[in-house]
Amino acid sequence: MAYSCFDIELKDKVAHLRFSRPEQLNTMTRAFWTELPAAVRQLDAQGTARAVVISSTGKHFTAGMDLSVFQGQGATPVATKEAGRLREVVRRTVLELQDSFNALEQARMPVIAAIQGGCIGGGVDMVCAADMRFCTEDAFFCIQEINIGMTADVGTLQRLPHLIPQGVVRELAYTGRRLGAQRALALGLVNEVFPNHDALIAGALAVAKEIAARSPLAVHGSKEMLNYARDHGVDDSLRYMAAWQSGMFQPADMFESFVAKSEKREPVFEDLAPIRRFTE
Repeated sequence: MAYSCFDIELKDKVAHLRFSRPEQLNTMTRAFWTELPAAVRQLDAQGTARAVVISSTGKHFTAGMDLSVFQGQGATPVATKEAGRLREVVRRTVLELQDSFNALEQARMPVIAAIQGGCIGGGVDMVCAADMRFCTEDAFFCIQEINIGMTADVGTLQRLPHLIPQGVVRELAYTGRRLGAQRALALGLVNEVFPNHDALIAGALAVAKEIAARSPLAVHGSKEMLNYARDHGVDDSLRYMAAWQSGMFQPADMFESFVAKSEKREPVFEDLAPIRRFTE
């Protein structure tokens, strides 16, 4: 499938998704909100990608929502003027936008965001849904929505407090200030800061390849448990872990790890099974 907002390369079990509209600062057009989840879910369904790196091109990672979306160009007509019904449409629209980034969390494989320059507005919503974030020295993060008179509504305010201290989240959300790369590193928002874009991409791909060399079933289980534990108490999380392990833990991958080590070679693991819908 051809995409208008990015290109995708799958190599050595790592999918590299690159935003490809640098002249437009990689803004999030209407097409972006359908293409991104479709691409991630397709990779997930195929089962051959064991990690995804999301990167960008040009000066900035993304300037956030494209103005054409705010202006309603190409918006679906609403067959009512009644206020309550109109607001119900708005609610469903916001949920649809949120679901675009939920796809990153729901994917069985880890997602790594590689950020250069500005990560603004919807960009922050998106990278907060990734498993980890790396950036360049010139990178900055901005909850831009407050600067244009609205509340961020696609995930930043729900996910960012799990990544950095509450007080800092509130500072950024209320003021719209920029969070620079070094402070983001100190706060734990990013894993590592690289000197330039080339080093960033190489570093992010290296981590992705290291993940791809592990058992994809074990990695999937780890992601599932970490996301669940974030949103639940310790007791519930331990019980879910026990239930998961009773069904998912199989000795084949562990045995392959031991044999490969004894034979001084890299282990070879089977891909996750493709996802097949009931109607297919």
